[in-house]
Amino acid sequence: MLILTCPAQLQRLEGALRRSLPFSLPVHGAVMNINRGNPGEFEVVVDSWPRFGAVLARRSGEVAGGDVGHGGGGGGGWQGMGWARCPGMCQVGSGHPWVPRRCRLDPGVRVGSLSPVHLDLLNETWPYGGNARSRRYLAEVLGRFPNLCLQDGAGQPLCWALTDPFGTGTHGYTLPGHRRRGHMRAVLALAARRAQARGFPTFG
Repeated sequence: MLILTCPAQLQRLEGALRRSLPFSLPVHGAVMNINRGNPGEFEVVVDSWPRFGAVLARRSGEVAGGDVGHGGGGGGGWQGMGWARCPGMCQVGSGHPWVPRRCRLDPGVRVGSLSPVHLDLLNETWPYGGNARSRRYLAEVLGRFPNLCLQDGAGQPLCWALTDPFGTGTHGYTLPGHRRRGHMRAVLALAARRAQARGFPTFG
């Protein structure tokens, strides 16, 4: 296995992974994050270069252990790894989902960002949350990767979506009293536009 550190190789890898979407989705976002400042402190390992058949994205310095053949990291949060097999660099087109041009929000609702003050709320509402480990994970995701929320007039979050180290959406939630008003649709549409503006593909 070979760790790629050369910026030119990483750019080339990003292009190859983009052409192999959706099969390469588990690592594509991590490679894009690496090429854009590496906020998650990841590294990429390939089986060979330049003709590779497997790619692994992991935290820098981690050693693969256990069954990494199921990708995505499961219950280990982002301490799990993303991986993709790209046999013959298959050409699968990436789609661009329909993103509504305008999302009408209730009066007084505005777009904002989450802050560390909201960690307890995030940890309580996340299906995998409620413990110290999930709180640490959410704090890292919140501090390193983009997030978006809708806030009421007092600045309290009503609905939100966070982005994980693999460039995918994680922990989207709308408070029960504010559901069925199109808030999540608006958050996801805005998050998709922002991700596309940064070069990340979106899938519906």
